[in-house]
Amino acid sequence: MIVITGGGTGGHLSIAKSLCEAFNEEEVRPFYIGSTHGQDKTWFEGYPGFKKTIFLPTTGVVNQKGFKKVLALKNIFQQAFTCKTFFKEQNIKAVISVGGYGAAPGAFGALMCGIDLYIHEQNAINGKLNGLLKPFAKSFFSSYDENSPIKDYPVSKLFFEAYRPKKELKTLLFLGGSQGARAINDLALELAPWLNEHKIRIIHQCGDKDFQRVKSFYEKHNLDAQLFSFSKSLHEIFHEADAAIARSGAGSVWELCAAGVPALFIPYPYAAKDHQYYNAKALVDKGLATLMRQDEIDIKKVQEWILNLDVTSLSNKLHKQIEPGGAKSIAKEVLRGCQ
Repeated sequence: MIVITGGGTGGHLSIAKSLCEAFNEEEVRPFYIGSTHGQDKTWFEGYPGFKKTIFLPTTGVVNQKGFKKVLALKNIFQQAFTCKTFFKEQNIKAVISVGGYGAAPGAFGALMCGIDLYIHEQNAINGKLNGLLKPFAKSFFSSYDENSPIKDYPVSKLFFEAYRPKKELKTLLFLGGSQGARAINDLALELAPWLNEHKIRIIHQCGDKDFQRVKSFYEKHNLDAQLFSFSKSLHEIFHEADAAIARSGAGSVWELCAAGVPALFIPYPYAAKDHQYYNAKALVDKGLATLMRQDEIDIKKVQEWILNLDVTSLSNKLHKQIEPGGAKSIAKEVLRGCQ
């Protein structure tokens, strides 16, 4: 049996979901181990693709200080023993970590049991947990690492199916990630009247915390916008969008590529090791995306980007940056290792 572990944010969880789908195609229903914190339950509680989902009371360590950091570490190792017991009971053959603090107990539990550990690093800069565990992993997958045995990011096939050729920018998506982004929300509200004048439709993911403020603004100014806080059918929204202004978590970057949606990326400025900046920069260096620091947002430059964007050419080139089947290739390699 197989365990997929990790989560916290949409980027980690989207990988877990795509890998689960790939295993299901191989007639395998893996287990999932995540955290009671973050969005893990929202995504996977009762999800039929997993044989069983387990949510442990783990929290992040990186942003903790002093005694709270010690308690968080202690809790992780306590939960690692819980995982160790579970792995032995279920005769687990392999554990796949998709990163995030929810991955720590399962990953350490695998090492305690001598079970093969596989790691997927989603970002251009390795996370601390993945960097620590990499020497002990049987395989380390990364779309940014030249030594990775599998380079294609494990994007759900639904995002590839969401691709359509584009002729002009008629619908703009504001994508703040699964938790929303205040800076992108503010930019959307500032641009909204201008977009309305130019007959550009707005789709806006604003996050749950900022939903009422954003909703009230659109209603007050009689502006039409398709507003949502979270969606389990993001691929359908990507199909509608001609371009996006987005954070640059790796999941968003590669899903936008698969769906062929050109983007202006505004990285989250407090991401560990500034990894969102480097995720976006990998596309910018190829001339396939635009990048703007949050503290350098310039409304006129954003408007110029919208007016001058060649959606037809960029959409086609982005779609060719990633091949479908990354998740399937990872699943097959793990299953071969279990034989």
